[in-house]
Amino acid sequence: MLRRPQFEFWYEFSSTYSYLAAMRIEPLAEEAGVEIVWRPFLLGPVFKAQGWETSPFSVYPAKGRYMWRDMEREAVRFGLPFYRPNPFPQNGLLAARIALLGLDRGWTPVFTKAVYTAEFGEGRDISDTEVLSGILASLGRDPEEIITEAQSETNKTRLRRLNDEAQSRGIFGAPTFFAEDGEMFWGNDRLEQALDWAVTQAKRSEVPL
Repeated sequence: MLRRPQFEFWYEFSSTYSYLAAMRIEPLAEEAGVEIVWRPFLLGPVFKAQGWETSPFSVYPAKGRYMWRDMEREAVRFGLPFYRPNPFPQNGLLAARIALLGLDRGWTPVFTKAVYTAEFGEGRDISDTEVLSGILASLGRDPEEIITEAQSETNKTRLRRLNDEAQSRGIFGAPTFFAEDGEMFWGNDRLEQALDWAVTQAKRSEVPL
């Protein structure tokens, strides 16, 4: 019996293309027989290291205009709702801290998709604590308890370390995917290719049990 290969999914809550990837990655990974490792992180420190104070889609207006039109097309293609959030990019710090807290408890995927739906599917402000509290409550979680724990120094340090790891591994945008052999793929449009690579490499390296 071959074990399921792991597949890292690095995403940022303010990232438009991470929204597309997050909303479709689970059935694709399940079909491929791959286990997703969810990695919520922040692009802010990554952009600052490249000399940007904000998203490159805001730094370069022509690129931003193209991205918004591309998102409209892609949302239609995948059957997803899409609203342009205001402001953009959104502040996803608290959402990332909450998602990180849920990794060991099993609810990060459903929380992540709910946040993306609120942001890009409904045009809501995910920096608003009330929005995130409502999402947590809808998932049967205690918002006050979860948010307090998410804001603890232990969890803040955990997120900082994850951000450091992202930069040390050469991540420059989101979504980014890693196969177990360390091969990196960037962008929602590389999701299927990344999964195919992960499966192929696992088959080549795995010894049947």
